[in-house]
Amino acid sequence: MAYLLAPPSNMVSHNLVLAMISTTLLFIVTAPAPVTAHDRIRRLSSSQNSNNINLNEVSSVESSGLCASLVTPLGYKCEEHQVTTQDRYILSLQRIPEGRHGGSSGEKKKPVFLQHGVLMDGITWLLNPPEQSLAFILADRGFDVWIANSRGTRWSNRHVTLTTTQPVYWAWSWDELVTQDLPATFDYVYRLTGQNLHYVGHSMGTLVALASFSEGRLVDKIKSVALLSPVAYLAHMSTPIGIICAKAFVGEVISCHNTNININVNTFFYLYLKILQLLGENCCLNASTIEVFLKYEPQPTSTRTMVHLAQTFRDGVLAKYNFTSEEENMKRYGQTTPPVYQLSNIPRSLPLFVSYGGQDSLADSADVARLLDDLKLHDRDKLTVHFVKDYAHADFVMGVSAKQLVYESVIAFFNRN
Repeated sequence: MAYLLAPPSNMVSHNLVLAMISTTLLFIVTAPAPVTAHDRIRRLSSSQNSNNINLNEVSSVESSGLCASLVTPLGYKCEEHQVTTQDRYILSLQRIPEGRHGGSSGEKKKPVFLQHGVLMDGITWLLNPPEQSLAFILADRGFDVWIANSRGTRWSNRHVTLTTTQPVYWAWSWDELVTQDLPATFDYVYRLTGQNLHYVGHSMGTLVALASFSEGRLVDKIKSVALLSPVAYLAHMSTPIGIICAKAFVGEVISCHNTNININVNTFFYLYLKILQLLGENCCLNASTIEVFLKYEPQPTSTRTMVHLAQTFRDGVLAKYNFTSEEENMKRYGQTTPPVYQLSNIPRSLPLFVSYGGQDSLADSADVARLLDDLKLHDRDKLTVHFVKDYAHADFVMGVSAKQLVYESVIAFFNRN
């Protein structure tokens, strides 16, 4: 096992985005249909902006796709792909096949699959300028980059027969990302490239990967795995509102009245603006990064997904969704309680890179230590642990220093494997 200690960052006040994401993670409010009311949010916030961000310049989201919105305008080639899951959700993938300055003709590039976290989409990897965003950095370093978008998000919100206004469309938790989304998108990229994939996940993108690998899924198509701010256990999550909501069964109460509908993002922005007032000007992220974030994020997810995360916090184990009815659990799982994902079953020879931060209140160091204990029998030369003392949850994808403190180590890890 290799341990890497990143040099201290001189930008230690990442509380803004940490609070923004962690406050929302388990703060569950719902709406009868997907919310895209960015204009309403800008009107709400126009008199409360305290972070030197011109929200009036944050325009409506373009409908032409992620490639046309954020990739090709910067001089990169980009392809839009679609995959249909076995349960008939239509997912989008974006491919950046080469760097801004092209590549050698006939060169067989190594594919890298990027999986975002909850309430986000593929833009996770494109929020900063090209020299600071992982997707662009990988493309410029000669990798074949594939960007995933989970069901329900902006560019993966279609279904063969359902629409997002139907409650049944939202009848899934992150278990379905494990059993449906990841297998479908992985198989597609594997068939198209003919190569095993490098994988990068952030936040819930690590959770669904670990759960998949523990059940033997995808492992025959994986070359190596980088887990950024890994979430497997949430017992030590320290964000107050998240803890209150999880312990108060907020999600379950809402689900009783509005089953399987998505998260109302208006509350997200209201909380974000209040946090700005409490914490003052953010010194760690470029204002331009925040503007891009406000333009495109957050994304919808199902209420059941948020309830599932709350169950993980309350129960202290990583298990499948608990339907709270023994009869329903028996019908789904053949037992009255949901099965536990046994992370110790992850193949010991699978190359893993685990990167976590000392200031992360979601992927807390104590919970990461528990994950590493599950991996204690992993082949020592196949597990690299990378610690960034000053990093919090969002810094791994939005921090302007992430290239130096994290991404260079990820690329070196990929090149070794």
